[in-house]
Amino acid sequence: MSLFGIAGLQLELRNTDNLDQLDAEIDTLRRRFPWVSMAVIGELAVLGPNPVNAQPLPGPAEERLCAAAKRNQLWLVPGSIFEQRDGKVYNTAPVINPQGVVVARYRKMFPFLPYEKGVTPGSEFVTFDVPGVGRFGVSTCYDMWFPETTRTLAWMGAEVILHPSMTNTIDRDAELAIGRANAVINQCYFIDINVAGDLGFGRSAIFGPGGETICVAGAGREFLAVELDLQAVRNARTRGWLGLVQPLKSFRDSEVEFPAHAPGAHRSAYLDSLGPLTMPTRHGGMPT
Repeated sequence: MSLFGIAGLQLELRNTDNLDQLDAEIDTLRRRFPWVSMAVIGELAVLGPNPVNAQPLPGPAEERLCAAAKRNQLWLVPGSIFEQRDGKVYNTAPVINPQGVVVARYRKMFPFLPYEKGVTPGSEFVTFDVPGVGRFGVSTCYDMWFPETTRTLAWMGAEVILHPSMTNTIDRDAELAIGRANAVINQCYFIDINVAGDLGFGRSAIFGPGGETICVAGAGREFLAVELDLQAVRNARTRGWLGLVQPLKSFRDSEVEFPAHAPGAHRSAYLDSLGPLTMPTRHGGMPT
């Protein structure tokens, strides 16, 4: 089976416990779109973007989300939650199957520094298989700005990238361009679901394996329910999009070694010359 119903839930959330709202919205999704098999929600949707609300995983918030997935017989990526683990805090996205079982947890690799202070980066890429459908990968918000993250998931066989976001800044246009580029460069579906309301500007989007824009949301509460065709991904990767580019095969067959990807090489002399990663300061106009 190559067709698969998926919905991004762009929700107006608060910087607090949103579990009651998530429960109600997931139930609404099942009633309104009974053909949908997976729901994806924005970053830090569960308890808000304050690390003081971090919980261990498994924990009470995740258990409630598992119950919602089981009750509605849905695959569920409920955005992410700040996770307490070994004395550290991670930004973690659980993947829950329709039986209510957590099958994976993805820990965001690139916290939005210097703003997302005190959050430890994850180090493991996450893909999972939906039986009889295909392979899905997970990344989170700022991860998309690092093309190595999406390329690695595609290299691992991911045909759909699930990408919860929380963006309330003026770079949302840039993110939409990056999401579209990630889709066409890696010949995959890219599902970028932002939050709305006080925490985000919305404008969630779904892009296809030829870089086509399938849908873009407005600024408020909205469900993006679409039917993905995984065979379109397989055709693009094996035959080229519209019979044209086959970049994953060319990447596979290339003899080029990329110096920046050698162990430790990202600490180049030039990049070190840019200085420390700190909060920007004013250029001038301050009293002397």
